[in-house]
Amino acid sequence: MRTALVTGAGRGIGEAITLRLACAGWTVFAGVRDDASRERLVAADGTIKPIQLDITDDEQVNALPGELPDRLDALVNNAAIGVLGPVEAVPLVDLRRQLDVNVVGQVAVTQAVLPRLRTARGRIVFISSTGGRMAVPLEGAYCASKFAVEGLADALRAEVRPWGIGVSVVVPGPTDTGTWRGIHTMIDDMDQQMSPAHRDLYSRHTAGLRRVVRRLESQVIPPDAVARVVQRALEARHPRARYLAGANAHVMMAMKAVLPTRVGDAVGARISGLS
Repeated sequence: MRTALVTGAGRGIGEAITLRLACAGWTVFAGVRDDASRERLVAADGTIKPIQLDITDDEQVNALPGELPDRLDALVNNAAIGVLGPVEAVPLVDLRRQLDVNVVGQVAVTQAVLPRLRTARGRIVFISSTGGRMAVPLEGAYCASKFAVEGLADALRAEVRPWGIGVSVVVPGPTDTGTWRGIHTMIDDMDQQMSPAHRDLYSRHTAGLRRVVRRLESQVIPPDAVARVVQRALEARHPRARYLAGANAHVMMAMKAVLPTRVGDAVGARISGLS
């Protein structure tokens, strides 16, 4: 029976991945941070094995080898957070937290379980974002973290090739998760934490972000659409380096591929009301 560790399994995309893999016969070790998530996953599928895992907690990450079998067939690095704010004004404590969770935590978990993946000639999947390929105003911290994930995955894929470990990146478009449903509150919080001067300077940017979010609300994909792509990456005989999830991701990446940078910037500015 194949085994997988999924981080951030307590909600959203991570929960959908956990449930889909369990239904497909995988033994899933689900990294969660609270008892409610643990109980919900076990109630949904009794084969799921929740483990306490905050990927920024060194003690919990170091305990992973004792929680997992000697062979691990897959790691899905999904746990992530999102920080909003203009680069000029984003609090540095929030920027550090953004990178700690989305970048350093991913590496910490990967390092902890690689010996078990090597034994199984397993697979690693990183959940990125269209923001990891195309930067968005007021999402610089989040985009930076996802750009970093893309680079780490590319380097890791080459490094572990001699042991037959496949490394893929899954790039979802906007997805109907709790984070997405709370995006308006996140924008409100971002606006409130800025100084009055910055709030005034970036008022058009904030209004533009709200407008873009409203436009995308009808286009979000369900978390299971991403989970299906993750399952494909894990079970493919020859996994690809990248998989896109959702029509929006395909459109955005096609635009990125064909538009010169200056033209892409101009299109983004127009969509955001900054031109």
